[in-house]
Amino acid sequence: MRRLLTDAVRTLVPGRADRHGPLSPLLLVLTVVTGLVDAVSYLALGHVFVANMTGNVVFLGFALAGAESLSALASAVAMVSFLLGALTGGRIGTRFAAHRGRLLGSAAAVQTLLVAVTVVVAAVSGGRVTTGVQYTLIVLLGLAMGLQNAVARRLGVTDLTTTVLTLTLTGLAADSTPAGGEAPRPGRRILSVLAMFLGALAGAGLILNGHLVWALVAVLVPLAAVAVAGHRLSAGTAAWIRPPS
Repeated sequence: MRRLLTDAVRTLVPGRADRHGPLSPLLLVLTVVTGLVDAVSYLALGHVFVANMTGNVVFLGFALAGAESLSALASAVAMVSFLLGALTGGRIGTRFAAHRGRLLGSAAAVQTLLVAVTVVVAAVSGGRVTTGVQYTLIVLLGLAMGLQNAVARRLGVTDLTTTVLTLTLTGLAADSTPAGGEAPRPGRRILSVLAMFLGALAGAGLILNGHLVWALVAVLVPLAAVAVAGHRLSAGTAAWIRPPS
């Protein structure tokens, strides 16, 4: 238990010598964002994911098999948007390959802009999800989450992919002491799972109570905070800004 708590604290408040600097807590914020976004997309945009592409591939198969509650078009649009976002994230990653702080800050700024547009679209529609609003939000959110996934991958902070928890959960069990492992980073892994859970819980609460615009605002605010933090914290010459070897 002490090891778990120590690891959790070091993830939330990394020391000056931490090779990832402030990236771990900032990526946890983005993990909360993922939970929020997928709550919006699944509950308000026609049972589709814009961050969890494993789910979309499965949904696409279900829809093509005739599942009436799922849309093959919506799943396909989400996947294409995600891929385009990942492509953009890859280009940003190449541009800022030598500076992880600027990479995170720039990517989060682009995400903030994309989500800001979704807030405007939802507000103009009065929170009503017409077909046009549905696909506009799917595209914009899919782009944002594809970009985030690509950048998190480039940042290379273990167990903080921000969008995928399957391997994190597997590692939590498979590497545990009862399994004969050394249980590396248990606190970080649990925080990652908890962050997405809390984002999904908050997003679902807002959507189920008819607050689509506020749910999108809840996505926008932490993204803007990460963009600002990434910019300000990377102004120096700290070792963490360099890509991991």
